[in-house]
Amino acid sequence: SFHPDASVHVDRTLQLIKTEGRQCGLVFNPAAPLDVLEWTIDQIDLVLIMSVNPGFGGQSFIPAALKKIALARKIIDASGRDIRLEVDGGIKIDNIRAVADAGADTFVAGSAIFGQRDYKVVIDAMRARLAG
Repeated sequence: SFHPDASVHVDRTLQLIKTEGRQCGLVFNPAAPLDVLEWTIDQIDLVLIMSVNPGFGGQSFIPAALKKIALARKIIDASGRDIRLEVDGGIKIDNIRAVADAGADTFVAGSAIFGQRDYKVVIDAMRARLAG
């Protein structure tokens, strides 16, 4: 997966990845628009929404990301394709349910887990929030 603004030719980059028999995806920073998704949805397997500004761990989840997640889910569902919607940044026990409710199905949790003494307790709590 890559950020669309990291490539001059997003479509060609996706084609090259697919030619190698790999899955591919696009990554969108908090302030990046999703417009390129409309034109590439038939080529991707993953959409990753960054809910923090990339660069360092431990940042707080940006609440406006929930709207972007919901919009991405709408675009994915309209495509009729099986595309993962992943969210990375500030995912914690207290917000994972809201992120799932917005449409995410894959979650990246770094410091929320690795910043704790007992990883299993945190992971179990996250799974419980997602289940209930």
